[in-house]
Amino acid sequence: YVVAVSGGVDSVVLLDVLAKTKGLELVVAHFNHGIREDSDADEKLVKKMAAQKGLIFESQKVELGKDVSEADARIARYDFLNLIAKKHKAKGIILAHHQDDLIETSIINILRGTNRRGLTALKSTDKIIRPLLLYPKSELVKYAKECKLKWLEDSTNKDKKYLRNKVRLDIVAKMSHEQRVDWLKILDSTEKQNKNIDELLESILKKGLHKGRPVINRHWFAMLPHSVSKEVIAYILNRQGIKDVDRRTIDRVAVQIKTLPGGKTIQAIGFNILLTKRSARFIYK
Repeated sequence: YVVAVSGGVDSVVLLDVLAKTKGLELVVAHFNHGIREDSDADEKLVKKMAAQKGLIFESQKVELGKDVSEADARIARYDFLNLIAKKHKAKGIILAHHQDDLIETSIINILRGTNRRGLTALKSTDKIIRPLLLYPKSELVKYAKECKLKWLEDSTNKDKKYLRNKVRLDIVAKMSHEQRVDWLKILDSTEKQNKNIDELLESILKKGLHKGRPVINRHWFAMLPHSVSKEVIAYILNRQGIKDVDRRTIDRVAVQIKTLPGGKTIQAIGFNILLTKRSARFIYK
């Protein structure tokens, strides 16, 4: 497995726990984004940790610049991790997201206007494993101190120009224990509802897709209630790995499929839809 280690307390704890787990072959991967002047110190720390534990170390340094967006930085990091996973034929990538990240991400996605899946976007999959999601940040810090682990604080974590930091510092940090529990119950309930809705959508799509491919019968689609047609669009995109599409885009695409004449192309970030008189074909960029 490739384990992503930034040098912060979360990933340092993750690496320590995994290194103590028998039967795991680990590759330590560090992405030096070059956003901070002191980012080289993170890389040196992680490289030293990997050597002490006798693990393979991989790193990449890029100069994304101070004004890079959170989204672009995340994409660059995942591209690197996927490249390392492919190089070492790894079974998966292990990340240090924890319970606080889970809450932050759900709030951020609400603010960004993503659909119901945005509430439960942060989870483990077959290839992306997040074993610390049940644990709050405070538990990780406690573990790190008890085990006398060394880590570095990212100075940009306090910069509120980044939405995630603003949510973390102004909302999540001020939540009471009871509020955290209530919020996590909402996320758990939403996850169960999402599974039920997706099962229904899968059944509905058997009638509307052409041989299971992302080609919609436009007459069938036009007869769906608007709320259902939006769910159909979101489900098709999600199934193809296009996530976090905002509500406005979903709404626009659903209306255009129903109303535009054949021969037109609907354009959106990450995908286009080619329209004929009878069908709407999804083309992924």
